[in-house]
Amino acid sequence: MNKVGTLYGVGVGPGDPELITVKAFRILQQVPVIAYPKKRKGSKSYAHRIAEAFIPAGEKEQVGLVFPMTKDQNILEREWNNTTATLWEYLRRGQDVAFVTEGDPLLYSTFIHMKRVMQEQHPEVKIQAVPGISSINGAAARLGIDLADGDERVAIVPATHDREAMRKVLEENDCVVFLKVAKVLDLLLSVLDELDLRRNASVVTKVTSDEEVIWDVDRLDGLELEYLTLMVVRKR
Repeated sequence: MNKVGTLYGVGVGPGDPELITVKAFRILQQVPVIAYPKKRKGSKSYAHRIAEAFIPAGEKEQVGLVFPMTKDQNILEREWNNTTATLWEYLRRGQDVAFVTEGDPLLYSTFIHMKRVMQEQHPEVKIQAVPGISSINGAAARLGIDLADGDERVAIVPATHDREAMRKVLEENDCVVFLKVAKVLDLLLSVLDELDLRRNASVVTKVTSDEEVIWDVDRLDGLELEYLTLMVVRKR
């Protein structure tokens, strides 16, 4: 029986290919199979576009995995089982697989659920995470914002429609990084205005990439921004 392959969750950073780690580069070079999430047939993921500069052309099996944007548990379970079965076909033959993910594989990443399902269904598979630079670190560097110093508290929060929760996290922390802000941008801006914190906020889309946009927060009301947008609020 063949030795079962290793599943790597490889963080490829926030957007700039130069921010990929040496270890991530090595894994991408050595594994025979590269897996990446995609939303629809034929589309490349953001993570795949970051990593492809380091994937030798024609030398790797590249597998796009569909993760539907839905909350229907039946659909989600079916698709997670399908993607796990797809990767298992390579792993059971002894082939190592690198699942590439934007940022870090263990921070709000598709890889987290992939890892759990694989562990449940095929516990014999060895799974390793290769840390990556997150969009949070990328944003701090690009915006020149120190996230925390001394005893200060920093919170990393997915933005939601829960107004009171958003207000509370701003009141209780010295710095807050809101992820996935596009869908609730106007709500967040109104909370910032209530707390007189709009001038302390910075918003950036696809940070460090060649598509990066740093926004003027005073001109954001009513705009529709892309999914990969975050907000940093640094109280002084």
